[in-house]
Amino acid sequence: MLFPVIEIVDAADLEPLNALVDRLHEFNVAIFISPNAANKAVNLISARRTLPAGLAIAAIGRATVNALRSRGVDEVLAPAQSFDSEALLALPALEDVAGKRVVIFRGEGGRELLGDMLIARGARVEYAECYRRVRPRIDPAPLLEAWARDELHAVVVTSSEGVNNLLEMIGPAGAVRLAATPVFVPHARIAETAGIRGLTRVVTTPAGDEGIVAGLCGYFLSCT
Repeated sequence: MLFPVIEIVDAADLEPLNALVDRLHEFNVAIFISPNAANKAVNLISARRTLPAGLAIAAIGRATVNALRSRGVDEVLAPAQSFDSEALLALPALEDVAGKRVVIFRGEGGRELLGDMLIARGARVEYAECYRRVRPRIDPAPLLEAWARDELHAVVVTSSEGVNNLLEMIGPAGAVRLAATPVFVPHARIAETAGIRGLTRVVTTPAGDEGIVAGLCGYFLSCT
Protein backbone atom coordinates (compact mmCIF):
# COMPACT_ATOMS: atom_id res chain seq x y z
CA MET A 1 0.00 0.00 0.00
CA LEU A 2 1.05 3.60 -0.55
CA PHE A 3 1.27 5.97 2.40
CA PRO A 4 2.58 9.43 1.42
CA VAL A 5 4.77 11.00 4.09
CA ILE A 6 5.88 14.09 2.16
CA GLU A 7 3.74 16.53 0.21
CA ILE A 8 5.34 18.84 -2.35
CA VAL A 9 3.94 22.38 -2.51
CA ASP A 10 5.06 25.59 -4.19
CA ALA A 11 7.57 27.83 -2.47
CA ALA A 12 5.92 30.38 -0.23
CA ASP A 13 7.35 33.27 -2.26
CA LEU A 14 8.03 32.72 -5.97
CA GLU A 15 9.31 36.22 -6.71
CA PRO A 16 13.00 35.47 -5.91
CA LEU A 17 12.79 32.37 -8.09
CA ASN A 18 11.19 34.31 -10.96
CA ALA A 19 13.90 36.98 -10.72
CA LEU A 20 16.63 34.35 -10.84
CA VAL A 21 15.07 32.63 -13.86
CA ASP A 22 15.00 35.94 -15.70
CA ARG A 23 18.80 36.17 -15.36
CA LEU A 24 19.53 32.50 -15.94
CA HIS A 25 21.83 33.49 -18.81
CA GLU A 26 24.32 34.78 -16.21
CA PHE A 27 25.09 31.23 -15.00
CA ASN A 28 27.44 28.59 -16.36
CA VAL A 29 25.91 25.55 -14.64
CA ALA A 30 22.41 24.71 -13.39
CA ILE A 31 22.05 21.77 -10.99
CA PHE A 32 18.73 20.08 -10.29
CA ILE A 33 18.63 18.26 -6.97
CA SER A 34 15.51 16.11 -7.43
CA PRO A 35 12.68 15.23 -9.83
CA ASN A 36 10.52 17.75 -7.97
CA ALA A 37 13.11 20.45 -8.56
CA ALA A 38 13.30 19.51 -12.24
CA ASN A 39 9.53 19.49 -12.72
CA LYS A 40 8.83 22.70 -10.81
CA ALA A 41 11.78 24.65 -12.20
CA VAL A 42 11.53 23.63 -15.86
CA ASN A 43 7.82 24.41 -15.91
CA LEU A 44 8.52 27.86 -14.54
CA ILE A 45 11.49 28.45 -16.85
CA SER A 46 9.47 27.38 -19.90
CA ALA A 47 6.74 29.86 -18.99
CA ARG A 48 9.20 32.75 -18.83
CA ARG A 49 12.06 32.02 -21.26
CA THR A 50 14.15 29.37 -23.02
CA LEU A 51 17.15 27.68 -21.45
CA PRO A 52 20.34 29.59 -22.35
CA ALA A 53 22.32 27.77 -25.03
CA GLY A 54 25.59 27.77 -23.07
CA LEU A 55 24.12 26.61 -19.78
CA ALA A 56 25.40 23.19 -18.61
CA ILE A 57 22.72 21.10 -16.90
CA ALA A 58 23.53 18.65 -14.10
CA ALA A 59 21.32 16.41 -11.99
CA ILE A 60 21.45 14.07 -9.02
CA GLY A 61 19.87 10.71 -9.72
CA ARG A 62 18.36 8.82 -12.62
CA ALA A 63 14.81 9.97 -11.80
CA THR A 64 15.89 13.60 -12.00
CA VAL A 65 17.59 12.99 -15.34
CA ASN A 66 14.41 11.34 -16.64
CA ALA A 67 12.30 14.25 -15.41
CA LEU A 68 14.52 16.70 -17.28
CA ARG A 69 14.54 14.62 -20.46
CA SER A 70 10.75 14.33 -20.40
CA ARG A 71 10.71 18.11 -20.65
CA GLY A 72 13.12 18.27 -23.57
CA VAL A 73 16.40 18.71 -21.66
CA ASP A 74 18.50 15.93 -23.17
CA GLU A 75 22.11 16.83 -22.36
CA VAL A 76 22.43 16.22 -18.63
CA LEU A 77 25.52 15.61 -16.52
CA ALA A 78 24.80 13.00 -13.85
CA PRO A 79 26.57 10.28 -11.85
CA ALA A 80 26.34 6.82 -13.36
CA GLN A 81 26.28 4.88 -10.09
CA SER A 82 25.74 6.57 -6.71
CA PHE A 83 22.95 9.12 -6.70
CA ASP A 84 23.89 11.82 -4.21
CA SER A 85 25.73 15.11 -3.89
CA GLU A 86 29.04 13.37 -3.25
CA ALA A 87 28.79 11.42 -6.52
CA LEU A 88 27.89 14.55 -8.48
CA LEU A 89 30.84 16.42 -7.02
CA ALA A 90 33.14 13.63 -8.22
CA LEU A 91 32.27 14.28 -11.88
CA PRO A 92 35.20 15.84 -13.78
CA ALA A 93 32.98 18.65 -15.08
CA LEU A 94 32.38 19.85 -11.51
CA GLU A 95 35.93 19.53 -10.27
CA ASP A 96 37.22 22.65 -12.04
CA VAL A 97 34.58 25.31 -11.40
CA ALA A 98 36.76 28.18 -10.25
CA GLY A 99 35.21 31.46 -11.40
CA LYS A 100 32.03 29.79 -12.68
CA ARG A 101 28.52 30.75 -11.62
CA VAL A 102 26.33 27.86 -10.48
CA VAL A 103 22.63 27.84 -9.66
CA ILE A 104 21.18 24.96 -7.63
CA PHE A 105 17.46 24.26 -8.04
CA ARG A 106 16.18 22.58 -4.89
CA GLY A 107 13.50 22.55 -2.22
CA GLU A 108 13.54 24.90 0.74
CA GLY A 109 16.02 23.86 3.38
CA GLY A 110 18.01 21.35 1.33
CA ARG A 111 21.48 20.01 2.16
CA GLU A 112 24.30 22.54 1.97
CA LEU A 113 27.10 20.08 1.13
CA LEU A 114 26.91 20.51 -2.65
CA GLY A 115 26.90 24.29 -2.58
CA ASP A 116 29.57 24.49 0.11
CA MET A 117 31.93 22.22 -1.81
CA LEU A 118 31.44 24.12 -5.07
CA ILE A 119 32.16 27.39 -3.26
CA ALA A 120 35.29 25.83 -1.78
CA ARG A 121 36.35 25.00 -5.36
CA GLY A 122 35.99 28.64 -6.37
CA ALA A 123 32.46 28.73 -7.82
CA ARG A 124 29.89 31.43 -7.16
CA VAL A 125 26.75 29.62 -6.03
CA GLU A 126 23.13 30.72 -5.76
CA TYR A 127 20.14 28.66 -4.65
CA ALA A 128 16.80 28.61 -6.45
CA GLU A 129 14.27 27.20 -4.00
CA CYS A 130 11.27 26.16 -6.06
CA TYR A 131 9.20 24.00 -3.71
CA ARG A 132 8.56 23.09 -0.09
CA ARG A 133 8.22 19.70 1.56
CA VAL A 134 5.46 19.47 4.16
CA ARG A 135 4.01 16.66 6.23
CA PRO A 136 0.69 15.49 4.72
CA ARG A 137 -2.49 15.43 6.76
CA ILE A 138 -3.37 11.80 6.17
CA ASP A 139 -5.25 9.42 8.46
CA PRO A 140 -2.82 6.65 9.48
CA ALA A 141 -5.65 4.30 10.50
CA PRO A 142 -5.59 2.14 7.30
CA LEU A 143 -1.84 1.65 7.72
CA LEU A 144 -2.14 0.72 11.39
CA GLU A 145 -5.04 -1.62 10.62
CA ALA A 146 -3.00 -3.40 7.94
CA TRP A 147 -0.24 -3.94 10.51
CA ALA A 148 -2.77 -5.24 13.02
CA ARG A 149 -4.04 -7.78 10.44
CA ASP A 150 -0.44 -8.87 9.76
CA GLU A 151 -0.75 -7.71 6.14
CA LEU A 152 2.30 -5.43 6.24
CA HIS A 153 5.65 -7.23 6.09
CA ALA A 154 8.02 -4.48 4.94
CA VAL A 155 8.23 -0.69 4.74
CA VAL A 156 10.15 1.33 2.14
CA VAL A 157 11.16 4.90 2.97
CA THR A 158 13.17 6.94 0.46
CA SER A 159 14.36 9.95 2.48
CA SER A 160 15.46 10.90 5.97
CA GLU A 161 12.66 13.43 6.19
CA GLY A 162 10.27 10.65 5.23
CA VAL A 163 11.47 8.55 8.18
CA ASN A 164 10.88 11.40 10.60
CA ASN A 165 7.48 12.27 9.14
CA LEU A 166 6.33 8.66 9.16
CA LEU A 167 7.13 8.26 12.84
CA GLU A 168 5.31 11.49 13.68
CA MET A 169 2.27 10.46 11.63
CA ILE A 170 1.83 6.95 13.05
CA GLY A 171 2.36 7.90 16.69
CA PRO A 172 3.76 5.74 19.53
CA ALA A 173 1.64 2.66 18.76
CA GLY A 174 2.67 2.76 15.11
CA ALA A 175 6.31 3.28 16.08
CA VAL A 176 6.21 -0.03 17.96
CA ARG A 177 4.85 -1.74 14.84
CA LEU A 178 7.47 -0.04 12.63
CA ALA A 179 10.31 -1.09 14.92
CA ALA A 180 9.26 -4.73 14.46
CA THR A 181 9.07 -4.44 10.65
CA PRO A 182 11.99 -4.51 8.17
CA VAL A 183 12.52 -0.99 6.84
CA PHE A 184 14.19 -0.70 3.42
CA VAL A 185 16.03 2.51 2.52
CA PRO A 186 18.12 3.34 -0.58
CA HIS A 187 20.93 5.31 1.08
CA ALA A 188 23.21 4.99 4.09
CA ARG A 189 22.27 8.50 5.24
CA ILE A 190 18.61 7.44 5.51
CA ALA A 191 19.62 4.29 7.37
CA GLU A 192 21.54 6.45 9.84
CA THR A 193 18.45 8.58 10.48
CA ALA A 194 16.34 5.46 10.97
CA GLY A 195 18.85 4.11 13.48
CA ILE A 196 18.89 7.38 15.41
CA ARG A 197 15.09 7.19 15.60
CA GLY A 198 15.29 3.75 17.17
CA LEU A 199 14.67 1.49 14.16
CA THR A 200 16.91 -1.58 14.25
CA ARG A 201 15.60 -3.72 11.36
CA VAL A 202 16.93 -1.41 8.63
CA VAL A 203 18.10 -2.75 5.26
CA THR A 204 20.08 -0.47 2.94
CA THR A 205 19.40 -1.27 -0.72
CA PRO A 206 21.02 -0.06 -3.95
CA ALA A 207 19.69 3.27 -5.20
CA GLY A 208 16.69 3.69 -7.50
CA ASP A 209 13.48 1.71 -7.88
CA GLU A 210 15.33 -1.27 -9.33
CA GLY A 211 17.75 -1.28 -6.40
CA ILE A 212 14.94 -1.18 -3.85
CA VAL A 213 13.12 -4.06 -5.56
CA ALA A 214 16.35 -6.06 -5.70
CA GLY A 215 16.90 -5.41 -2.00
CA LEU A 216 13.39 -6.54 -1.12
CA CYS A 217 13.69 -9.69 -3.22
CA GLY A 218 17.08 -10.58 -1.81
CA TYR A 219 15.91 -10.10 1.77
CA PHE A 220 12.76 -12.19 1.53
CA LEU A 221 14.40 -14.90 -0.57
CA SER A 222 17.01 -15.28 2.14
CA CYS A 223 14.22 -15.73 4.69
CA THR A 224 12.67 -18.71 2.90
